[in-house]
Amino acid sequence: MKTNRLLISTLILLMCLGTLFAQTPKWKLLGIRKVKLHTERDVILVGADEGVFKKIKLTVKVSGIHFKDMKVHFANGDTFDVKIRRIIPAGGETRVIDLPGKNRIIKKVVFWYKSTKKNNKRATVRLWGMR
Repeated sequence: MKTNRLLISTLILLMCLGTLFAQTPKWKLLGIRKVKLHTERDVILVGADEGVFKKIKLTVKVSGIHFKDMKVHFANGDTFDVKIRRIIPAGGETRVIDLPGKNRIIKKVVFWYKSTKKNNKRATVRLWGMR
């Protein structure tokens, strides 16, 4: 009798955990840009076929970047200006940015930056979206 109760309790726990993990939102890679050392503006094109997103963030690899500003352009023509004004080191990321409104199909993201120039390696910026 105790074995059956333990088995049933374990199965219920596993089903609850499976439901919890299935509902955990995941980040989707929307685009990658290898930034130039002397340029201070870059664009990541996304496109409507990627879908609707509620949140975005940028991650940085290889070399740090001093982000100044970012503008998100939506498919409906609206724009959303994001003040970052922060140095993101290699391996770091921006804060999670909540996107406003209901029409959040991202057309492109434009960002302004300054290379930290600690080395001559070009940083790689990745744009991530969460539904």
